[in-house]
Amino acid sequence: MSGSLSTSEPQTPESDLIAALHRQPLLVVLRSIEPLALLPQIERLQALGIHQIELAWSPHPQWVQQCQALQERFPQLAFGSASICSLAGLDATAAAGLRYAVSPVLDPSLVERAKALRLVLVPGVMTPSEVNQAREWGCRVVKLFPAISLGMHYWSRLAPPLGPLPFCIAAGGLAPADGIPWLEAGVDAVALGGSLAQGAAWEALATLVERLRGRVVQAD
Repeated sequence: MSGSLSTSEPQTPESDLIAALHRQPLLVVLRSIEPLALLPQIERLQALGIHQIELAWSPHPQWVQQCQALQERFPQLAFGSASICSLAGLDATAAAGLRYAVSPVLDPSLVERAKALRLVLVPGVMTPSEVNQAREWGCRVVKLFPAISLGMHYWSRLAPPLGPLPFCIAAGGLAPADGIPWLEAGVDAVALGGSLAQGAAWEALATLVERLRGRVVQAD
């Protein structure tokens, strides 16, 4: 495990995200050009007890307003943006009032703009050099992508040569059944997306949520 919090650490948006993911180390990524089209899936995720939902950014002219409408409708959920590869997407995330932005890439212009916007950016990393660069730029949370291509033990193998690692969200190609094994292998949280297109995956997701709830109870 990485990215642990100190009890004396001042509260920041990044520390809030890390704390929330310690309680439930799971995010679900939803994709639609128009976010309001995702309403049925979001209602279903809320019923399952999911807390963190990423809305993939699109250049649709109503994307910001529709994200705002979803937050008003589901105030108990924590929404972030996904697939942020441009400054336009980052600016839209801030305008929509989303809590964080997740990117598949490590881009210095995105890191700098996020700091100026006081917005949590979770950049994508793959290589040891990218992990180290993200750490030097002050990114406390990173997205290991594409996780399925790297293997569940990849992240833990980086710690001996690199030292303390950022909080890691594994994403890219993972299914609900991968959640517990990947967490036990050393990542801090998992993000699921495309696998939920299959109906059976929702049953597996419900099982994962229950198992994660059990892990939190045992930890307490």
